[in-house]
Amino acid sequence: MRLANCSLLISTYNWPQALNLALKSALFQTRLPSEILLADDGSKEETRQLIDRFKQISPVPIHHFWQEDIGFRKSQILNKALAKCSSEYVIQIDGDCIMHPYFVQDHMASAQKGVYLFGPRVDILPDHVADVLANQQTEFNVYSKKIKNKTRNLHIPFISNFYRPKKGFSDRFRGCNASFWYQDLLAINGYNEDYEGWGREDSDLVIRMGNGGVKAKRLKYAGIVYHIDHPINSRDRFDLNDKLHNDVITKGTVRIANGMDKYLDGPGQPSPGA
Repeated sequence: MRLANCSLLISTYNWPQALNLALKSALFQTRLPSEILLADDGSKEETRQLIDRFKQISPVPIHHFWQEDIGFRKSQILNKALAKCSSEYVIQIDGDCIMHPYFVQDHMASAQKGVYLFGPRVDILPDHVADVLANQQTEFNVYSKKIKNKTRNLHIPFISNFYRPKKGFSDRFRGCNASFWYQDLLAINGYNEDYEGWGREDSDLVIRMGNGGVKAKRLKYAGIVYHIDHPINSRDRFDLNDKLHNDVITKGTVRIANGMDKYLDGPGQPSPGA
């Protein structure tokens, strides 16, 4: 299936040095998205200034969605950004990830109706993070001493054709590297904003998609991102989030009430980018 367009959704919070590399890698893509949606959970002025600089040089529109910093509310800001999406397909990463140059092209080439995709994450080793940030490095070969999971850095996209869509949730799924049809997001009402604090909001999303009949396909040797190591986020609400997550599995929940529909301009319809 040949996609005409896609939106690249990037979540971020108060790490402009990492976001700089994420956006830089976005502009180096072999196939550019039609727009970049930045879901900002309350970053400070330095991040806004960085985004404004990229807006001046980007060949595609960059839309910045910001909310006040009153705690980890990633689900809410993602929904606010998604409500303004203007594309039929959404590719999602976190702002602490650098995209392989073929990342967007790989996701778009593998898109299938009734399927969401999730790809590999190559970790940048903690001892090399400062050097990567200082040198604004966005590409890593398979032999690089700065990364682990080296085999995940092999780019052989035709191998992904041998992986078939499957029912159910894979523990290999990472919300920092995934893509979805926009209509599938609307059908489940996007992210569940009952999740506050770190954890489970991403897997909740795709489990509910799966409950609604959307299958999962793993991208192998394609759709690669490089994750910049950082201190672990506070997990003070993880037990509550874990209970919500388990309820979704037990009850087979598809659509939730506290989701993205409150931000839509019309009933169930996306609006042009803000």
